[in-house]
Amino acid sequence: MAFSFGLIRLYAPAPFKQIAIFYIEFFRGTSALIQLYWIYFVLPFFGITIDAMTAAVVALGLNIGSYGTEVVRGAIQAVPKGQYEASIALNFTASQRLWRIIMPQALVNMIPPFGNLAIELVKATSLVSLITIGDLTFKAKSLADTTLQVGEIFGVVLLFYFVIAQCLVFFIRRLETHLGKGLGRGGINS
Repeated sequence: MAFSFGLIRLYAPAPFKQIAIFYIEFFRGTSALIQLYWIYFVLPFFGITIDAMTAAVVALGLNIGSYGTEVVRGAIQAVPKGQYEASIALNFTASQRLWRIIMPQALVNMIPPFGNLAIELVKATSLVSLITIGDLTFKAKSLADTTLQVGEIFGVVLLFYFVIAQCLVFFIRRLETHLGKGLGRGGINS
């Protein structure tokens, strides 16, 4: 979704661009929790009933996707102007310019912010406990209510989230290093 809306935001005709801008601004400008509540609790009043897991995926996907859209847009715009000019001079079509010259370079620029968004998504999953999904936070809360060992239980949950985030950081750094090989010779790292 982020790629689609990022490309629409940059290259589509004005009406589609305005739709993309509305999506981006609406979902970045409102709380993920409220979006989750709206999709799960309010839409049934309009005859649209969605199960809790689907509501969670849709709400968090739309929210994080709106930020991802801006990552895509920013990474594409960060490719040096000379790369565009060179591809025009080589008589590449607009599609060839995008997919053969611009996107490979932009992709490397997208990795660190997408890594941050992945970590934010993992942390945002704790919100789904508020619409009856038995995630890690929900189970911890239930266990803490039963045992009254709040500090110990939520300390373990805190460590779980930290370990998951560090695993993502490790993976993202490896991916960034792998995809960035060779870009120092005339690419974005020169």
